[in-house]
Amino acid sequence: MAEPPVAVVTGAAGGIGRGLAEGFLAAGYRVIGVDRAAAGWAAPGFRAVSLDIADGDAVAAFGAGLDGLDALVNAAGIIRRVEEFELPVFEQVIDINLTGTMRVCTACRPALAARRGAIVNIASMLSFFGGPLVPAYSASKGGIVTLTKALAVAWAKDDIRVNAIAPGWIATALTAAVRDDAARSSAILARTPMGRWGEPADLVGPALFLAGAAARFVTGAVLPVDGGYASM
Repeated sequence: MAEPPVAVVTGAAGGIGRGLAEGFLAAGYRVIGVDRAAAGWAAPGFRAVSLDIADGDAVAAFGAGLDGLDALVNAAGIIRRVEEFELPVFEQVIDINLTGTMRVCTACRPALAARRGAIVNIASMLSFFGGPLVPAYSASKGGIVTLTKALAVAWAKDDIRVNAIAPGWIATALTAAVRDDAARSSAILARTPMGRWGEPADLVGPALFLAGAAARFVTGAVLPVDGGYASM
């Protein structure tokens, strides 16, 4: 019997990362869930790993310990809203969201190449729009799009595909303050053609597609998953 495919999902303790980790598990992957604080949930086929993606040495050691990897999903990220106008906070957000993604991609490259694996990065609709309260988050997610394209070109020779999904407004802890603001939430729903907030589970199908054989000739793509928000 063939071994099940293996996926690493960062940010797996909660939010989008947990939703994607659960989705890959349900699809038959063995999942290594990475988070700064080890994921506080368990399931058959899931292994939690405590890892700070801002720690370059620790990330490199983690990657070196992987024999082979079929999928890497970079879902770890932070947002600090108005605080991001303070330079130290700006630098922290960029370091985790953008540089952290690059650290993990680089560390996992040999394991991905061993199995012709795929990377799915998490961009954002703010990769394309300016976020007036989140300059660092917006810059980091814009960087994710161009990083995805650059790695797709650079690593195609290794048969590593690199794509991204760009979520819209997803109901997670990171968006709780916005959802709790009736005026802001109403404005978001009014602009979203599908008329609802997204759920982490809405991202699973697109991520599985980009990670799997059905997308074997797809690389450097960024797929919006936003209920039509970016089309308005």
